[in-house]
Amino acid sequence: MRERITANLPARSLDAAQSFYARLGFETEFRDEGWLILRRGPLELEIFPHPGLDPATSAASACVRVADADRLHADWSATGLPAEGIPRLTAPEDQPFGWRVFALVDPDGNLLRCLSPLGMTTAS
Repeated sequence: MRERITANLPARSLDAAQSFYARLGFETEFRDEGWLILRRGPLELEIFPHPGLDPATSAASACVRVADADRLHADWSATGLPAEGIPRLTAPEDQPFGWRVFALVDPDGNLLRCLSPLGMTTAS
């Protein structure tokens, strides 16, 4: 088994989280009443129920390191997510620390910082 660590994120509804992430290309690997595991290629998210979660105050987040942030952003942009509010998808930007970064905030307020090293993306 390859060693790894995966994000564990709260959701008010596992059904709603499963539906949202399916739009982003994630497939369900496992599901029961207390846990949801989603996979999109090598990307994996584990989601647990937290019915009282307030999306506006959620502090849950994860970094999603990918080879090409622009390609992932283009895939996810096809869903029509807005650039503001909750949920949202921000535009990729080059950062002074050497990475191209964009953010996805899901309906539960979970922040996924998606990034790839500069010089590795299709656009800069």
